Amino acid sequence: MAGPGIKDATAIVGIGQTAFARHLAEDEKTLACRAVLAALDDAGIAPAEVDGLASYTMEETDEVELAKAVGFGDLTFFSKVGYGGGGSCATVAQLAAAIAAGQATVGVAWRSRKRGSGKRPWTDTAVQLPTPAQWTRPFGLLRPADEIAMLTRRYMHEYGVSRDHLFNVALACRNRANQNPAAVMYDRPLTREMYMTSRWISEPLCLYDNCLETDGALACVVVGRERARDCATRPVYVHSAAQGLPAQHHGMVNYWNDDPLTGPAWTAARHLWKHADLTPQDVDVAQIYDAFTALIPLSLEGYGFCARGEGGAFTEQGALEIGGRLPVNTGGGGLSEGYVHGFNLVNEGVKQLRGTSTAQVPGATTCLVTAGEGVPTSALLLRS
Repeated sequence: MAGPGIKDATAIVGIGQTAFARHLAEDEKTLACRAVLAALDDAGIAPAEVDGLASYTMEETDEVELAKAVGFGDLTFFSKVGYGGGGSCATVAQLAAAIAAGQATVGVAWRSRKRGSGKRPWTDTAVQLPTPAQWTRPFGLLRPADEIAMLTRRYMHEYGVSRDHLFNVALACRNRANQNPAAVMYDRPLTREMYMTSRWISEPLCLYDNCLETDGALACVVVGRERARDCATRPVYVHSAAQGLPAQHHGMVNYWNDDPLTGPAWTAARHLWKHADLTPQDVDVAQIYDAFTALIPLSLEGYGFCARGEGGAFTEQGALEIGGRLPVNTGGGGLSEGYVHGFNLVNEGVKQLRGTSTAQVPGATTCLVTAGEGVPTSALLLRS
């Protein structure tokens, strides 16, 4: 996905978002338009200059409708990435590759979703289950939470990961949301007692181990390095990017593999670091996909911040907080800011490297952004 041809060749120069809430009155198309227009305004680029688009296969606002509504020019590149939360970073990566290859000059990636007030994908019983789901849902793994709960239990059994470790993740994300006025959980602190006494969603995952149900939309604008110098904002360069789908993968449960805990993050990470001038030790801040708390320690291992089985222990002593070993999800993430298939992590990474985050890491110049662990995934290494 990301060879030497895209290293620092493109930059994110505009970001935009709507409000996040359990229910927003506007439809997904309107929310998408608002986020895209906000990102273009942030970059100082007119809609008519856009000639490249990238989104998710689950995105219900299609290119044609968005292009007409916002007023894009002729489009010469458009793509969609599958696997829900695994696609967030890949949308930016595909735009970066297209622009570096001369297929487009101004690209927009976006995600608009009404997860808070809309339907749940797994509740549709009118259609036949896809083949992978036929091996899980009839046996009680109905929702993503059920599948990740099983993976989490395996993680706890093999490596001694505890609920205290998962609480460390939930608390770090909530603490950052408490600094972010745009976060759904801005005014709702979390305590250990609240966490430990909350109801189960799918044991061992409790209420606070699960991401929010959110309506909202986000977008970003990607251009070439030369063009970035003339934009209205400080450019944030795409240094490296990767996608990852390991051999014999089975979404989330991953139990066709010899080792279910070696997920897609490991595949994406090898490619990401192979094409980077940086290492995990050079990363100042990370935005790690957090649909569920357990995904963060699993990702810490996959992306090389700690050794195999040490992800839980890594979270101890405030390591994920501002001032810790690796501050994570500084806007609150999917657990506490809003869950829009991880796109808010991309935008928060840009804010950190611009120096405009509500929970700014002092002097941050590098940021890792990851998409969903447990599903075919993607990642970005950003630098200022």
